[in-house]
Amino acid sequence: MNQLATIDYIVFFVYFIIVSSYGIWIYRRKTGHDGTIEGDSKDYFLAEGSLTWWAIGSSLIASNISAEQFVGMSGSGFKMGLAIATYEWMAAITLVVVAVFFIPVYLKNNIATMPQFLSQRYNGTVAMIMALFWLALYIVVNLTSILYLGAIAISSIAGLNLTFCMYMLAGFAVIITLGGMKVIGFTDVIQVFFLILGGLATTYLALNLVAEHYGSSGVLNGFSLMTEHASDHFQMIFKRDNENYMDLPGLTVLLGGMWIVNLNYWGCNQYITQRALGADLPTARAGILFAAFLKLLMPVIVVLPGIAAYVLYKQDIFGEFGKAMVSGGELNPDRAYPVLLNILPVGLKGLSFAALTAAVVASLAGKANSIATIFTLDVYKKVINPSASEKTLVSTGKIAVVVAMILGVLIAPHLGIDKKGGFQYIQEYTGFVSPGIFAMFILGFFWKKTTSSAALFATIGGFLLSILLKFLPGIVNLSFLSPFGFSIKNAAGVYEIPFLDRMGFVFVFCVIGMIIISLYEKSRGVKTNGLEIDSSMFKPQPSFAIGTAVILVIITALYTIYW
Repeated sequence: MNQLATIDYIVFFVYFIIVSSYGIWIYRRKTGHDGTIEGDSKDYFLAEGSLTWWAIGSSLIASNISAEQFVGMSGSGFKMGLAIATYEWMAAITLVVVAVFFIPVYLKNNIATMPQFLSQRYNGTVAMIMALFWLALYIVVNLTSILYLGAIAISSIAGLNLTFCMYMLAGFAVIITLGGMKVIGFTDVIQVFFLILGGLATTYLALNLVAEHYGSSGVLNGFSLMTEHASDHFQMIFKRDNENYMDLPGLTVLLGGMWIVNLNYWGCNQYITQRALGADLPTARAGILFAAFLKLLMPVIVVLPGIAAYVLYKQDIFGEFGKAMVSGGELNPDRAYPVLLNILPVGLKGLSFAALTAAVVASLAGKANSIATIFTLDVYKKVINPSASEKTLVSTGKIAVVVAMILGVLIAPHLGIDKKGGFQYIQEYTGFVSPGIFAMFILGFFWKKTTSSAALFATIGGFLLSILLKFLPGIVNLSFLSPFGFSIKNAAGVYEIPFLDRMGFVFVFCVIGMIIISLYEKSRGVKTNGLEIDSSMFKPQPSFAIGTAVILVIITALYTIYW
């Protein structure tokens, strides 16, 4: 396969210079000309009051879209088709829910971090346990997976050493992260611009390649030919006889576990909610709504190229295309996007390469900043140095960024991703903890009787039950659940519970357990800490309501067409 040409490197370095220069300008302006205090921790970690709605929305997408989507979701598009776009389109609806019901609670109670919310709502023990847990999860799973998938993609495109690619990505991300949330937020606007521009260019050329192969031209003809020659890849809801049902089990993607995945990710996740926590409510909501509109566009950028690669692979054009999709003697769907980039024209290949790099770096910076925020405000300040000055907290945060990135680089080469593909792998194994955490948050928000013991039960009990249900098929025959649609025979002939359904079961179990424990403790006089909630704060502005209606109409139309 071809490597990057000189013009591609020029395009990439133009991107690098633009982002770096803008970040330096924002940092110098922040610390020297606008009256803010360089050592203020809230300004460093939250960019309090300075991010605009478009910066918040762009930063949300930049932190979310990474190699996990470009490589992993494109691979899932190659393997299972448009159905994987459910994660993106359901996320758009979820963002609206978070903007209406979650963000007002955080802002009303002056929440800066998720552990702070748990401390305020439950107690310090729950907060500290979860702070340490999140630090481990963000470093060992999130940071490393982004580095791993991103470095593999960039290495295969540019022909560079894998380890060097990881160092390059980590170093670039550290430069941006050390400037604080304000620098991250505003540079993310440029990152998203490159991400969308380069991503759309890749999609355009991929569809054009499909059209040209069948003697036509134009993206519309290419899309039409894709729906004709890969009709099985344009179904949003899988039936039980579909080989990918275990990953996307029918209506569960609309009515079941998919909601837990999205609500936990977008509403209870430090590196996501952090973007909006420093803004006022109207600005935060407008930014989140902007992010929801961008999520509607993401499948065009990351899923359609995967389906196009599937069509091209079936026809085995370009001779080497089919061979390039093979890794370790087996077809590897996660190679779809990198292989596709390698057949793009010179120049545009550099633009798409910059888009992929922008997605990876922006996401790394977002994760690293959140790791530093939790460590500094919830561990260092609470346990190690309670009397630390604002300047010390900022310095500690910067050190935490560097240490986290070093750990990520050291761990990433040992990260293994199984045959499910990168995106599905990350979703399933994150799902071991999502139901319990979400149950702890949602009852903590809206049921004042929820106790600290109940919260610990959800976290620990939910994780243990998830593990039990994962390995239960090897112990118990679950065929009796099949008539109800809750188990299906896998490739090995064993009845297994799809992981999205498993998450739904665990969530219900956690909620029921929390209610029983809370009612029992309340009967024994255990007191709880309520949150300041006013029903009026859940009322959205008319413009937000109109935007929400537009999103719902678009998503309804998409599911109606591709049901």
